[in-house]
Amino acid sequence: MSASLGCWNIADLSYKARARLPRGVWEYLERGVEDETGMDRNRSALDALTFVPRVARNVERIDLSAKLLGERSALPFAIGPTGASGMIHYNGDIALARAARSADIPFTISSASTLDLEQIVAEAGRVWFQLYLWENRELSFEVVRRAQDAGCDTLFVTLDLPVPPNREYLMRNGFGIPFKPNRQNVVDVLTHPRWLCGVIGQYLLREGKFPQQANLPRELRQSISKGGKPGAQFKQDNLDWVGLAELRAMWRGKMVLKGILHPGDALLAADRGMDGVIVSNHGGRALDHSVAAIDALPAVLDAAGDRLEVWFDSGVRRGSDVAKALALGAQGVLIGRATLYGLAAGGEAGVARAIALLSQELRRTMAYLGANSVADLDRSVFGPAHLLP
Repeated sequence: MSASLGCWNIADLSYKARARLPRGVWEYLERGVEDETGMDRNRSALDALTFVPRVARNVERIDLSAKLLGERSALPFAIGPTGASGMIHYNGDIALARAARSADIPFTISSASTLDLEQIVAEAGRVWFQLYLWENRELSFEVVRRAQDAGCDTLFVTLDLPVPPNREYLMRNGFGIPFKPNRQNVVDVLTHPRWLCGVIGQYLLREGKFPQQANLPRELRQSISKGGKPGAQFKQDNLDWVGLAELRAMWRGKMVLKGILHPGDALLAADRGMDGVIVSNHGGRALDHSVAAIDALPAVLDAAGDRLEVWFDSGVRRGSDVAKALALGAQGVLIGRATLYGLAAGGEAGVARAIALLSQELRRTMAYLGANSVADLDRSVFGPAHLLP
């Protein structure tokens, strides 16, 4: 029972996470933007895809391994970049990185992490770095160079937030990073003593301060500590393909663009020498009325051809969701909220439980489809074309 945490699916982990977290932290993790139609659309689109099972295929041995961005992974998915994991669990990024290493899958460090990227790399296996750009571009490039020097082999550039998203609940709840008690959140925090002691209390006891965005360039952190914030805001409304080419030229490893939904953008990415794109609508947390990511995947795949590695992200809650993305043609899948639920529910053990649940469900789905390996998953598992929604 201890290994399972009493959780038998991702929804169980979500239920435990919600009980443990203050409302402000929970809503940051769970909610979308504006009227939250995007989250519902992601789920509805995934549910609309149905399989046609095969029988008598001898599925005694099923291989879940895959080649992800040039290297073998034990599973065809990786943990994607998620901000504020340090507010969900003390040193949450390290718990995520360790669980990924134990499962032999990659982990992606977020620009919005509350730990220095070098600290996380020291605890990780294969590790990638996700970038948001700040107003001061040269200082942003400093962080990119740090990630390269630390051993991150792939740079993810998130493009689907050109301007800050409209997350009204954050203002209502008074939640932000660095965390600051205020009249909106103090009652919420005091009614969740386990989180208050286990997360905020640990930061104050061990480090003497609240968690903050550790991967801000050092100069910006020094400026903030002195009361100023010049250049310390994320700023991507002026990012274009010229700026991306500059990043491509300075990064020696693989470079992937996250947040692609239009096939034309995939073509531009290939023309500019990118290695991959991630089809994602930011889990319904950017533009509320954007197309569901799974619906956008086929057209992006067709545009990319064999010039780019194409991944899927947004809304994965079951191993069958992973199977659907792979069957449509995605080379890999990013997991976000699912592992954060595990982190909140049980720290590193909870993250490991989330990974195990998804892998078990994927294996079971593949058995029903008669697939012995990830390579066996293709569009034929959905049956004749007229059965596709």
